[in-house]
Amino acid sequence: MADAAVRAATPDDVQEIARLHRDTWRTAYRNLLPEEVLGGLGDTTQAWAEAVEEGQVLVATEGNHLVGYCVVGQAPADEVARADGTLPADAATTGLVSILVEPRWGRRGHGGRLLATAAGTLRDKGNTRGVAWVPEADPASTGFYAKAGWESDGTVRTLDAGGRPLREIRVSGGLTLLLAD
Repeated sequence: MADAAVRAATPDDVQEIARLHRDTWRTAYRNLLPEEVLGGLGDTTQAWAEAVEEGQVLVATEGNHLVGYCVVGQAPADEVARADGTLPADAATTGLVSILVEPRWGRRGHGGRLLATAAGTLRDKGNTRGVAWVPEADPASTGFYAKAGWESDGTVRTLDAGGRPLREIRVSGGLTLLLAD
């Protein structure tokens, strides 16, 4: 494998992050989301530019290729609330991550490097645990987080995906992650 790394995203990465976001969703979620939702993914360049400017995006690279990204930051209250709306005692020290690796670059450790780097970033900011939302019907994502020790905490949300419900589960885990060879 060529040199692989994780680094903070720069403004020069924004176009490629937006392309990776769009193309990966169209590939990875084609069985989960209606075609009109995937086909209607618009230009997200401005949203990505703002997230990069705020320092919320990490990117995974292999050689000269940007192969994945992770959005990492403090979890908003509605992302950590229990199903009844109450907040757990550690809500103020819970981070939120969202990882996406382009499928053709999958199974090469990029997701693990992104998660470990995100965990370190959150830990450095005083967080004690992290959460992520994944489609319930996506065994690759749920398996990935399970291997890192992040498990479902029992909270489920249902999103409207173009008239089709999309159930997501919230996974949660510690921030002391080590990369294995």
